[in-house]
Amino acid sequence: MGSRSGGPASNMPERKKIAAIVTTYFQGSHADLIASKFLEGFPTVNGLISPSVDLVSIYMDQVHGADVGMAAAQAHGITVYPSIRSALTLVPPSQAHWPTAADWQDGGLAVDGILLIGEHGDYARNEKEQRLYPRRHFFEQICGVFASSDRSVPVFNDKHLAFNWRDAMWMYTRAQELGVPFMAGSSLPVVERSPELEHEIGATITDAVSVGYINSYVTGLDSYGSHALETLQCMIERRSGGETGIAAVQCLEGDAVWAAGRSDVWSRELAEAAVDRVQPKAAGHMEDNCTNPAAFLLDYSDGLRATVLLLPGHLRGFGYAARANEAIVSTGLNPGADRHQPFSYLGLNVQEMFLTGEPQYPVERTLLVTGALEALMESRHSDHARIETPHLNITYSPFRMDPIRPRNHKM
Repeated sequence: MGSRSGGPASNMPERKKIAAIVTTYFQGSHADLIASKFLEGFPTVNGLISPSVDLVSIYMDQVHGADVGMAAAQAHGITVYPSIRSALTLVPPSQAHWPTAADWQDGGLAVDGILLIGEHGDYARNEKEQRLYPRRHFFEQICGVFASSDRSVPVFNDKHLAFNWRDAMWMYTRAQELGVPFMAGSSLPVVERSPELEHEIGATITDAVSVGYINSYVTGLDSYGSHALETLQCMIERRSGGETGIAAVQCLEGDAVWAAGRSDVWSRELAEAAVDRVQPKAAGHMEDNCTNPAAFLLDYSDGLRATVLLLPGHLRGFGYAARANEAIVSTGLNPGADRHQPFSYLGLNVQEMFLTGEPQYPVERTLLVTGALEALMESRHSDHARIETPHLNITYSPFRMDPIRPRNHKM
């Protein structure tokens, strides 16, 4: 049968095959919020966008008590494989206790892109209240298949790279060694900004604040702190000179946060400008509504002072403000009532990398956020001490191309 374009159907380009390597897959989990869109489409402000790639395999590290991944896979005719290797090679192990020699011989890389979603699941926390997700372990398995197949394909790593710097730097370095197109991070950089704000590349930014919250069922600062840090970093990386790295960090909590504000350690003026853009938020003052605030103080190598404020009880969204080119600018990064929309735009950017082989934004952003977050958790664990971070001398320039995100849409 001929195609609509007049050529034979066999000449149509083959759709990219995608594997999802996830920790667990229940309703509302990141596996559901990201991988399911590669099955069912991406809800956007302009309607549902159908996937341009095919999710063909899934590996689940844990099957949740309220699992929806198995049913989704069955409904779409997708195999759930028992190992990362088999999900990438599309060759299930034999029925023997161990893979046979034939399994290994036939097990070359057979997919064109990989979703690595190491978020949610029954994993321990350490003494710093960091969840020990196996993101490096997953990536190491993926890279093993790349190396043995002598071929690499794009990988997206959901959220920060790892819970410690050693693993994060290993992932970054290994991706470079194997030529892996690599993207990572939060959905916050691609949510709607109200009002629309994007610093021009080369802007003079002298002070910046991002504000956010901690969800009620999340203990510790590790999870939502990564979102607030990426909110900050995706903005300030566009400053004059590009990114230069972070020289030192400090985590404050409780009354010490308010005392630091009164001493102008962080800018109350910028914080209020950022909070004003956030929806929803409680009426009244942040001090009255937030009984356990946290502040991340970041001293950048080029002299920029930046702060992340986490204000549970006062906010249910994220905001940003900066003193840029001698004026205060601010925006709200508000996912809105439909929590699927931020992940739709994240997924569309990931899909674009799968199609083109080119990341939509620099993975160095998330590498820097990962290192800063680990140092901040160490600061908190060490009686809120200031931590010098010479290892975070990460330099990079923002991409000039724009990622896919909603713009100028009234929510």
